[in-house]
Amino acid sequence: KDETLSDLLEKLSQLISTKFEELELAHLFLVDMKQNGETIQVFLDSDSAVLFEHCVLVSRYLENHIEENKWMPEKYTIDVSSAGVGTPLKSVRQYKKNIGRTINVRVKDNHKHIEGELTKVGEEGIVVTYQEKVKIEGRKKKELITYNKEINYQDIEKTVVKISFN
Repeated sequence: KDETLSDLLEKLSQLISTKFEELELAHLFLVDMKQNGETIQVFLDSDSAVLFEHCVLVSRYLENHIEENKWMPEKYTIDVSSAGVGTPLKSVRQYKKNIGRTINVRVKDNHKHIEGELTKVGEEGIVVTYQEKVKIEGRKKKELITYNKEINYQDIEKTVVKISFN
């Protein structure tokens, strides 16, 4: 069968959604999927942890369907892994998982970076709380001011969780 790339990835995405309805895998969710030649990469995230066993289960499940339906040439590779540290956040579920952590958000229109604590996640966007030293008129010293910046998802170019080794 001659499937287009987007058709194949859509079918695999639907299969993964069905698999994640199983109780033991319900904490997992799909973050991204890419195809490069004969290699399909599947990136997962979780409300708790993505274990090696989860990746093996998903990989075998997809391989069975790919081979049964002859969706790929005989020689292909499927890589299933966790999204990993430094991978940009893509879903509301990922944002919710990271409430309380420090994030760096690049805003679309001016490419400005906002770094602070992810304090709220809603259906339309997020709230980032950060502090800045601001010179207040009539005072010698700058004062630390706390801001709560609301950012709509549609205005976000990229969000990355900052990793701290403190």
